[in-house]
Amino acid sequence: MSVLDLARPEIRAMQPYSSARMEASGGQVFLNANESAWPPVGDDGLGCNRYPEPQPAALVEALATLYGVRREQLLVGRGSDEAIDLLVRAFCRAGEDAILIQPPTFGMYAVCARIQNAGVSEVALQADFTLDVDTILAAVTPAVKLVFICTPNNPTGQLVPRASVEQLAQALADRALLVVDEAYVEFTDAGEASVADLIDRYDNLAVLRTLSKAWALAGARIGTLLANAEVIALLKRIMPPYPLPLPCVEAALIALSGWGQVNARNHVAIVRNQRARMQEALRQLPGVREVLPSQANFLAVRFVDAAAVYQQLLGAGIVVRDVRRYPNLGDALRITIGTPDENDRVLNELKKAAMSSRGVTGKPASGEYA
Repeated sequence: MSVLDLARPEIRAMQPYSSARMEASGGQVFLNANESAWPPVGDDGLGCNRYPEPQPAALVEALATLYGVRREQLLVGRGSDEAIDLLVRAFCRAGEDAILIQPPTFGMYAVCARIQNAGVSEVALQADFTLDVDTILAAVTPAVKLVFICTPNNPTGQLVPRASVEQLAQALADRALLVVDEAYVEFTDAGEASVADLIDRYDNLAVLRTLSKAWALAGARIGTLLANAEVIALLKRIMPPYPLPLPCVEAALIALSGWGQVNARNHVAIVRNQRARMQEALRQLPGVREVLPSQANFLAVRFVDAAAVYQQLLGAGIVVRDVRRYPNLGDALRITIGTPDENDRVLNELKKAAMSSRGVTGKPASGEYA
């Protein structure tokens, strides 16, 4: 059985749109795409009057080298969100098929499914926010075509063991495509815990990567799907013809250059060090119930009064993520690891909040830990 047998048959059979840039095979005078013959003001030779390559060769090559895959196993688009949406549209028939997720987790998996009118099956993470492989597999019905795993998980930060990912990939063969979201994998203590090397072994495994986090390109929106070449070819059929703006491609190529990689890895090392410092400092603060272990560039923190802490930080101009709506996180905020100075500001404001709640006598406020 081919992994494509899991995809929608009408997508496999459709004739994809053929753009003018895809049909161009060389030449010096381009009159086939109804573009302007003149570049815009301030273009500086970038060529923004011309449509970009659907899959820019230089960027695809750089990303394939970075992630250790072949070019035909890689699709680059507008952040991981676009790849998630393409996967759902290609594999899930509206009103019939479904995805499976493990909440609390990244919300776009469910959003993309519901836009497609696909079902969303949920198997909650365990109390310690680890996943149970057997429970997940027991929940996979014939309707489930995509199983999403986020590692390190957002918003909790835990890493899914490689053995668990491989066990799922094996058990889901011919049943569902396993999609492993590795948006934060560069921040793990090991430095790299990707399962992309398993793609050749399991044709039903796909991996999401992004330049938004460790590579500091959130504003450029460059995300990558790594998967079996047949899956990549299928998604190209339904992808918009010109997904990547030229300035974004240029920014990505600079970030992936030799000195760009050194810069990114230096910053990742700072984040790891600051994460450890923040974990320890936060655990010592009154009003903090728990700091969840994290392998990402953020910490999920449980507070005695998360709503009050959120407002305290906001009043000081510090914006953190309120994750209390997520299952089993009703008392938590997610705090991104910033610069050392930004982290100091967070700690100082939390200390002020603790002193304020205790009052001038230092007596604990009602409901607060002594």
